[in-house]
Amino acid sequence: MDFLNFLDFKITDVIDIVLVAALLYYIYKLVKGTVAINIFIGIVIVWALWKLTELLQMKMISSMVGGFMNIGLIALIIVFQQEIRKFLLMIGSTNFASKRNIFKHFKFLKQEAISTKTDVEAIVGACERMGTSKTGALIVIERNNSMDFVKSTGDAMNIKVTQPILESIFFKNSPLHDGAIVIQDNFITATRVILPVSNDRNIPLRFGLRHRAAVGITEKTDALCLVVSEETGSISYIKNGEFVPFKAREELIKRIKKDLEQ
Repeated sequence: MDFLNFLDFKITDVIDIVLVAALLYYIYKLVKGTVAINIFIGIVIVWALWKLTELLQMKMISSMVGGFMNIGLIALIIVFQQEIRKFLLMIGSTNFASKRNIFKHFKFLKQEAISTKTDVEAIVGACERMGTSKTGALIVIERNNSMDFVKSTGDAMNIKVTQPILESIFFKNSPLHDGAIVIQDNFITATRVILPVSNDRNIPLRFGLRHRAAVGITEKTDALCLVVSEETGSISYIKNGEFVPFKAREELIKRIKKDLEQ
């Protein structure tokens, strides 16, 4: 029977399947935890239905679904604008080719000795202390996407993350307190960094430029942000351009650690 010809696999078919699976995996990682994940799953279902109808030679419904997929391409580019930007940043990242980041992307090959764990407890502890004194702070934790394009706007550093160091940087009379700091692999790699500000009108008016900058950088990259409000002393955790709610210190630490492992 002709429709069983697809069972005659070649080595190129295997490579094709592996590459498609890897692409779908990366796309899933980009949209995981966002509203776009539901759209992504819907697209996969429609695409699978399209291929199934083609395989079963159901020409009418196959042409209808195929036409929808072709016309919907432009709409998908608009819907996944932020995710496409993150994907291209990841591919073009200056750090992507490094050994450390290759193992970080392919977790099944990752070795524990390669990665340096970020001291999340020290970061959150510093935010809490700064919150009690209403000291404004903006902390960016780099993940997979390179932050070189924003690091160049500030001062290069190479300081190990500790709670006293973080508090001293954002001390009001410190020359380094203005702007954001970038943390990579438990080291502060840049201070006084200028971040892109989000123009999202859905951000509540009570949030100022620090919060808008945090939303802006997490829209463009997969970085994580912690913001301490200078007015209220409250701590905000921002990921993928959205505020992530938490109830207590332990929950915040757990969320950040989980996000850093992805």
